[in-house]
Amino acid sequence: MNIKALDAVNAYSSALKNQGIAGPDEKIEKISPVGSAEAEGSASFGAILKESLSDAADSIAKSESVGIEALNKQADLVDVVTHVQNAEMVLETVVAVRDKVIAAYQDIIKMPI
Repeated sequence: MNIKALDAVNAYSSALKNQGIAGPDEKIEKISPVGSAEAEGSASFGAILKESLSDAADSIAKSESVGIEALNKQADLVDVVTHVQNAEMVLETVVAVRDKVIAAYQDIIKMPI
């Protein structure tokens, strides 16, 4: 693995921890079926996906605003570089997840009925 892949894995892991989902090293105590009454209180996959995408959009928007602040000499160059790298890592993670979803969909389509 290269460094960018490790950064993406770390970003994905921290996103899971922020969502309250156990990481690969943590033990998941109980998983309830999607249609059960217990699952209604927890966040659905769609809600988690929507929140993750809005967080990605917020990160990219923040890097843009810090860049504009730097042009107006209101922000430091280090802050600009940090926010741009963060936005790049988030975008690469989103693209990697999208590619995996498309690959999984293609695998499902290829399954015999």
